[in-house]
Amino acid sequence: MKKITSAFCLFLFVFGTIGAQAPAWQSQYPQQLSPAKTPESAGLSSERLKRIDMALEDLIKRDLLPGAVAIVVRNGQIAYHKAFGTADPKNGRAYKVDDIFRIASMSKAITATAAMMLYEEGKFTLDDPISKWIPEFKNPKVIKSFSFKDTTYTTEPAKSEITVRQLLNHTSGISYGVIANEERFSAINAKAGIVDLYTTKKVSVAENIKKLAAQPLQHQPGEKYTYGMGLDVMGYLIEIWSGMSFDQFLRSRLFEPMGMNDTYFYLPDSKKERLAPVLQPGKNGAKWEHYPVTFYDPAYPISGAKTWYSGGAGLSSTAVDYAMFLQMLLNNGSFNNKRFLSPYSVYLLTQSNQVGDLWGGDKGDAQFSLAFSVVTKAGQDKGNGSMGKFSWGGYFNTNYWADPKEKVVAVLMKQTQRAPDGGSEALFTRMVYQALE
Repeated sequence: MKKITSAFCLFLFVFGTIGAQAPAWQSQYPQQLSPAKTPESAGLSSERLKRIDMALEDLIKRDLLPGAVAIVVRNGQIAYHKAFGTADPKNGRAYKVDDIFRIASMSKAITATAAMMLYEEGKFTLDDPISKWIPEFKNPKVIKSFSFKDTTYTTEPAKSEITVRQLLNHTSGISYGVIANEERFSAINAKAGIVDLYTTKKVSVAENIKKLAAQPLQHQPGEKYTYGMGLDVMGYLIEIWSGMSFDQFLRSRLFEPMGMNDTYFYLPDSKKERLAPVLQPGKNGAKWEHYPVTFYDPAYPISGAKTWYSGGAGLSSTAVDYAMFLQMLLNNGSFNNKRFLSPYSVYLLTQSNQVGDLWGGDKGDAQFSLAFSVVTKAGQDKGNGSMGKFSWGGYFNTNYWADPKEKVVAVLMKQTQRAPDGGSEALFTRMVYQALE
């Protein structure tokens, strides 16, 4: 009896230990970002990484950029994280690596990820009509003619309803207004009082999206790729599906569990001094000056009513926080010992071709997934990075990419409008790839 009991205890110990072991995905992928002991330990050349310094310092010296913060991560190890130049010419404050930036359209990938988390909970299918939850979008109309004289227009019925997938892949026909470079919709959305990007006024997500639903579409749903406010509509759907405010959902389901402690729609007072001002080329001898209030207020993240949560453009973040988010995607959906998405959902977000040939496509340099521009074989052969590298950028000159093949995350944060630094993103990308061992 004693032998049986001993054997049974050994059985419980062995199998109990196996059961207590971490899931394979926790040991397979880096669950935190950690400083590399040396760049070489992360598979990067110390000597060649200095070329990033030289490239960015040269842009600053030639007054093409006021400054920047850059981070390069490989295999979960931070091999490079530096700040350059001046954040605020008014007081001479230099950029710091923990500065906070308005990331604008870099918000879209986070919103799409949040949506896919609810997709995995069965809240919707990708081809559901959005009018199922937002009845104002029922029976959409497509613009037919437009009068520039008095901004009146005629419409025709859409051939089909707008789907969730079309919001994510920018084929819904829902247009931006002011930033669309499309005079008709700039006038239409402005007349309707729709917020394109930011506002310090008291505007709710539901209010703005319901106004948007009453406007005509730029084209038939699914027939063209039109970069627009689909991800803002998605923010409202996330509120409906989750029963939380969009801000609350991101904070409780994504940012806090992941450790993205510096990512917000609206910054707390304790962190507002870290927000980099938006700069533009100066006048009257000044190299750089603060960008003025235009159709948006650059003070948006720290002042005003703080009620509008833009899924397409509203977040502010740091280079390291955004690198955590990208690392989670490289980890096939896991980070900080938590699973946020399944590997297949990550594939849909970061690798799949969701718009065919409407945007690049398989024969182009890049295709569009549910959230990103994705480098194709043709793009790889042209020098745009590895096939499968996914990326996007933001209105205030912020850029990022992640390469699943090389296991690299790269983020370049700037905060400018009208800066003559065209090509800084491509230059930074080239400097990162040439440093790989």
